Amino acid sequence: MHAARPRGWRRWWKVILVLLAIGALAFAAGRFSTFGSQDAGTPGADSPEAGFSRDMQVHHAQAIQMAMEIYQKTADDELRILAYDIATGQAGQRGEMFDWLVQWGLSQSGGPMMKWMDASPVGSGHTMMSDGAAMTEEEARIEMGMASADEITALQGATGQQADCLFLELLIRHHEGAIPMAEALIELGSDPRALTVAENIKNGQTAEISAMQSMQARIGCG
Repeated sequence: MHAARPRGWRRWWKVILVLLAIGALAFAAGRFSTFGSQDAGTPGADSPEAGFSRDMQVHHAQAIQMAMEIYQKTADDELRILAYDIATGQAGQRGEMFDWLVQWGLSQSGGPMMKWMDASPVGSGHTMMSDGAAMTEEEARIEMGMASADEITALQGATGQQADCLFLELLIRHHEGAIPMAEALIELGSDPRALTVAENIKNGQTAEISAMQSMQARIGCG
C-alpha cells in the first residue's frame, strides 16, 4: 500500500508548477523579444541594473519561500490569496531579471550586495558600516529587510494565528527593504525595462504593505 499523502498536496504542487511555468515564460519572453538587440548601451558588470538584478533575485527568492510556506498552511482566505499573488508575481520578476543578466552577458552573481546603491541618495549611508568598511553579506541582508535563518525556522514551525502574524511581520519588513532598492535603481539606472520593473516593485509592494497592515489589524496581530 502507498502511504497516505498529506491533505492539500495536490494544490501545493499546482502552486509549485505555476511558479516554475511563470519563471520559464518570463525567461522565454525576454529572450525572444530582445534576441540580437544588444548594443553599446547594454549595462555592464558594475552597473546599477546588474547589481539590482542580482540582489533583487536573492530578495525575491526569500519572499517566494515565505509566501509558499504560509500559503500551504494558513486558514485565512485573504492571506492565502495575497501569498499566492506574491509568490507568482515575484517568481515572474525573478525570471525576468535572470534573463536580463543572460542577455547582457553578465554573471548571476558578483560584487558586494547593495554596493551598487552607493551613488544614490537612497543608498548613501546604508551600504557601509560606520567605520567605512563594506557590509558583510549577512549585514546587507539585514539592511535589505530579509529574514534571518532563525526567523525562517520560526515561520516554518508556527501554526494558526501565530504563523499568519509572523508572516505578515516578516513580509512587511521584507517589502520595506525592497522599496529603497527599487528607488535607487530609478535614480541611477537607464535601461527602460529595468526601470519599469523597479517602478512596479516600488508601487506594488507599497500597496501590499498597506494591505498587510490591514490584515494585521483584522487578524489581531500584536
